[in-house]
Amino acid sequence: MAFANAQYLDAINRNLQDVEGKVNVSFEFFPPKTPQMEQTLWQSIERLAPLAPSFVSVTYGANSGERDRTHDIIKSIKQRTGLIAAPHLTCVDASKEALIDIARDYWQNGIRHIVALRGDLPPGSIAKPDLYAADLVEILRSVADFDISVAAYPEVHPEAPNAQFDLLNLKRKVEAGASRAITQFFFDTEKFLRYRDRCAAIGIDVDIVPGILPVTNFQQLKKFAALTNVAVPTWMHKAYEGLDNDVTTRNLVAANIAMEMVKVLSREGVDHFHFYTLNRSELSYAICHLLGVRPQTAV
Repeated sequence: MAFANAQYLDAINRNLQDVEGKVNVSFEFFPPKTPQMEQTLWQSIERLAPLAPSFVSVTYGANSGERDRTHDIIKSIKQRTGLIAAPHLTCVDASKEALIDIARDYWQNGIRHIVALRGDLPPGSIAKPDLYAADLVEILRSVADFDISVAAYPEVHPEAPNAQFDLLNLKRKVEAGASRAITQFFFDTEKFLRYRDRCAAIGIDVDIVPGILPVTNFQQLKKFAALTNVAVPTWMHKAYEGLDNDVTTRNLVAANIAMEMVKVLSREGVDHFHFYTLNRSELSYAICHLLGVRPQTAV
């Protein structure tokens, strides 16, 4: 038994050595709605900033209040940490003229990276949007030389009629000037790898960055997944079974699953991972630490 355990630990060490020093990361946050949530957000940003992420992004709501909060947080992150801060920007609820004004304001404030999205349609809406993400990329490119990230969907966007349509839509965004694509969260690494191959096959030549979600609340995840067309594997249901009231074990399970995904994808040549933090730093920091992404000032 001792020999078997030694072999197991040796395998873990080899896996970690395979990825150590080869991983780039970025983190996503959302605008806080209360003073307490804002405190938690800044604690998380300050905890993760020493890891020198490629960028940090902040999500965006569909009304002016949410937009203003995103803008304020983005500017504060840049001023307080020096990190590259990337606001999400949606076009479903804005005119071309308004988007140009927003883009100019970001550029004038030193914001060079934007995550360009169509955005969610209003509840119950069946009207065809005036603008899509590819149009937004074109608008941003017409304003300035932004670094532009767009969304990708390994398991197909919920509104897309089929996978090929969805893939061609991504290609339109890239041809319009997108710099990279960040995927919706997923849990089946094979699906991501097949998707990456399909992207390459039709000439999509930008990085496809996997979105990693460490799952601390499995019940909430099931609701998210149903809305976003993300499959939750049977093994995950079993892994979280009986843990509704056991936060500590849920966190350990979440970290292990995310780490295994990153190790598998790293061995397949993926070198950038985007973590959906949900404004919490603990799991993302721990995962990065074990993958060799550590404060650059550390000895």
